Amino acid sequence: MSLAPWSTVPLAIVLAMAVGAAPEGALPPPQAIAAATLAEPDPRTPEISTEQLRLVLSARSAVVLDVRPHLEWAIGHIPTALNVAPKPGLPPSLYTSDVAQVGRLLGGDRSQALVLYCNGPYCGKSKRVSEDLLAAGYTDVRRYQLGAPIWRALGGVMVTEPDGARYVHDGDRTAVWIDARDAAEFAAGTLAGARSLPRSLLMRARDSGELKKAKDDGRLPMEDHNTRIVVFGSDSRQSRDVAEAIAREAFHNVSYFEGDPRGLLAAVQK
Repeated sequence: MSLAPWSTVPLAIVLAMAVGAAPEGALPPPQAIAAATLAEPDPRTPEISTEQLRLVLSARSAVVLDVRPHLEWAIGHIPTALNVAPKPGLPPSLYTSDVAQVGRLLGGDRSQALVLYCNGPYCGKSKRVSEDLLAAGYTDVRRYQLGAPIWRALGGVMVTEPDGARYVHDGDRTAVWIDARDAAEFAAGTLAGARSLPRSLLMRARDSGELKKAKDDGRLPMEDHNTRIVVFGSDSRQSRDVAEAIAREAFHNVSYFEGDPRGLLAAVQK
């Protein structure tokens, strides 16, 4: 299945307009920064914008591949993005996902629409993999070259897998763990050091209600908005709702755990 030929705006033009220095004759972007791409010259594979990626994820119109190493994917990946093993024999500096593994994942369907992403504008992983896919006969390959950093900067949240949760729990002492369940469930038992921010108390408006309280009482890290925040709850919907609400408060490194607290505790205690 193919992705629609959405119109995009070069990121450089959007950023220039944001500071009042648009190139002469440039037209205003139709949907501001979310419609931007890098607009690289002569790309082997086309780019899609953040807005387009959101539509792809909503419609499930393509398989999204995170072509970073497994641990990076496990720590935090765009929701529904898949990950495959690396091509053997390459040094870490030339890390490339194995196209043979992609083929096995897709059951050999070279017409399947694919969207690749990695670590942002300066990351070469998605370019290398996309070129390998073209050489292998894949016909519908696009890149979200803005990648994980811009996804997060524009309010997108990530998913943390069990092995990623264990890595963060063991190695990132600054990480903030948020329990999205109601206060009674939180009081009955939770991850050591977790902070309570119940989904049931959230309001639609930004900077209001329980979120505002959490910013004022220290539950949210107001002195470093890039602090890693991992949300967990009774189910993925509850966790994601709270994660997205936190991201809308200008926190740029927010993910959620799709399992329940029992699964999280099992993961971090392995």
